[in-house]
Amino acid sequence: MDLIEMNPTPIWPAELQLGEGPLWHAASQRLFFVDILGCAVHAWSPATLERQSWAMPERVGWLIPRRDGDGFMAGFQSGFVRLWLEPHVRWEPVAQPHAAYPSVRMNDAKADLRGNLWAGSMDNDEPSLRRGQLVRLAPDLQWEVADKDIFIANGPVIAPDGTWMLHTDSYLNTIYRYSLDDAGRLGHKSVWRVFSDAEGTPDGMTMDRDGNLWVAFWGGACIRQFTPSAECLQTCSIPALQVTSVCFGGDDLRTLFVTTARTGLSDAMLQLYPLSGSVFSMPSAVGGVLPMAFG
Repeated sequence: MDLIEMNPTPIWPAELQLGEGPLWHAASQRLFFVDILGCAVHAWSPATLERQSWAMPERVGWLIPRRDGDGFMAGFQSGFVRLWLEPHVRWEPVAQPHAAYPSVRMNDAKADLRGNLWAGSMDNDEPSLRRGQLVRLAPDLQWEVADKDIFIANGPVIAPDGTWMLHTDSYLNTIYRYSLDDAGRLGHKSVWRVFSDAEGTPDGMTMDRDGNLWVAFWGGACIRQFTPSAECLQTCSIPALQVTSVCFGGDDLRTLFVTTARTGLSDAMLQLYPLSGSVFSMPSAVGGVLPMAFG
């Protein structure tokens, strides 16, 4: 598969330690994203080019919109919280599914058609330990561990009709496919695709309007588009080695936003990839879909 240059443009300077969780917020027409290790939430407005930042009390992995439009759900180091950013930062703890392991943190999440929130975790200090799990938080705030013994949980993407989900264990370079039943619970689990070290490590992902998947590749300096059956359609180069996640946004949902990281890179690698830690935008020939909301 040929490498395609889509002319990604940096919209946020190369200062994020571990940029993650891009979220297009249609109500405010802003892109939100986090710096996990920098303990911060950021927002960028394409219309005004305004940049906003909010310090968090601990590591934060993601934001999920709420159906009532009143703030966000967020994944803190300690667990699920309800988070408000404006007019000032405040939060309410909701659940702590890994309280017995303080070094385990939330890493990536998405909501489904039924308003459930699916969140993966990992051991921040020892990623080689199978302490990660996939947790389902229901709209009534009851939670359950849907899958466990995961090294590095990443990049869930959920079918618009709510019948299946893809979820990644990045440590194993493997994306799994789960069926979802009528109640919105996990069913059969199978391997969707295993990637080689040369391809990079699958990280965050999103779905386009045609039902194809876009996956970010840590160590691969790219994002790739796949069919639902795991056939690679194209590979798009990103001028940062550690690409962490991708989402669609903009007025017509035809802009791809890509987050990256600079943590762990040597001075030599940063010379090769000086834009590592930036957030990029690029036009897309295919449109995306709005993220589903919790509640």
